[in-house]
Amino acid sequence: MAQEAPDFLGRDGQLDGEAAAWLRLLTTPGVGRVTARRLLARAGSAQGIWELPHGAWRECATEAQANALAALPERWEQQLEATAHWLARPAPGLAHALVPLGHARYPDSLLQTQDPPLLLYVQGPAELLASARPWFPYPRALAVVGSRSPSAQGLLNARQMSQALAGRGLCIVSGLAQGIDAAAHEGALKAAATASAPVTIAVVGTGLDQVYPRRHAGLAREVALHGLVVSEYPLGSGPLAANFPQRNRIISGLGQGTLVVEAALQSGSLITARLASEQGREVFAIPGSIHALQSKGCHALLRQGAKLVECVDDILEELQGIESLANPLPNAPETRAKTTLEPDASTPEHPLLAAMGHDPLPLDELVARTGWSAAQLQARLMELELDGRVARLPGGAYQRLVRG
Repeated sequence: MAQEAPDFLGRDGQLDGEAAAWLRLLTTPGVGRVTARRLLARAGSAQGIWELPHGAWRECATEAQANALAALPERWEQQLEATAHWLARPAPGLAHALVPLGHARYPDSLLQTQDPPLLLYVQGPAELLASARPWFPYPRALAVVGSRSPSAQGLLNARQMSQALAGRGLCIVSGLAQGIDAAAHEGALKAAATASAPVTIAVVGTGLDQVYPRRHAGLAREVALHGLVVSEYPLGSGPLAANFPQRNRIISGLGQGTLVVEAALQSGSLITARLASEQGREVFAIPGSIHALQSKGCHALLRQGAKLVECVDDILEELQGIESLANPLPNAPETRAKTTLEPDASTPEHPLLAAMGHDPLPLDELVARTGWSAAQLQARLMELELDGRVARLPGGAYQRLVRG
């Protein structure tokens, strides 16, 4: 595009002409990203599209799309008013922005993908969004994704790995979904106190005036205060099923690589990994039990050439060509050279943990393995559960937890 778009931070609750033009383009029914790109290339700016004659629209779009462009979108005035209000009145400590394709603030990493979003809605710390520093910390970013129904060990792995990686200078990108996504954000946030840059980015599948799932409202606010919450969907957009596979290309596109912690064979996490590979990014996977459904997807990725991850350095070594990854951020806490997923060999192992192995087991199987009575086992299991070394699973099964 010929001209740089203005800085859309909202002034006195009003949108300027270019911002309004972008909103009209992207809320016109039937006009998708491909057609929008053709129109932008022809006009040179979003505002310029509405100065083109109908015939020029027809050269870039179908007749039905050209007719749709000629009419204002449904509830257009309400959309303008809601967006202006959202821009001008963020929550305390936060700021809101619109970042269109071609803007100086648009992340370089997404420009290198085949299908970059045309407009990003961004929520983040007021100090960051008002500063001249880059908002999107590419290439110091890694996507961390996985199952919405993970094992207890998977949750622990996601938190520990994300915290250690954030402590080493990577920004953790995920999708704010329940399960592994939430654990990745939570882990990264633990490194926020000493970090000098955003520690995590949540790419969501709704408008930024909503939080999905609702139970993550507190987590979304913490991410916004210490990182960024990002969406390509207009305000008012609900959690439509089709939105989430689409937003995955942004999650993978913002990162230099994608780490899959746990995933079933048919899952959105594998879509994200495939997109990462197509975008020329690294794909990492944590192996798991051969009996766990949540590990099948990771094992499939490993067979396809993904990098096996047992510790933080397995990721850092693959990204070592990127300057600034070799050392922690300034003032970052010292971290161990390796945050492993294996127990400390110097610590004597509890006999019940040795009998459990690493797969979920029902109580009767533990009785058979140990020869102890059910009452003895339940007492020992409760001690280990209180100590954070065993998790009780739905259905009465138990699983050993391994801490790095």
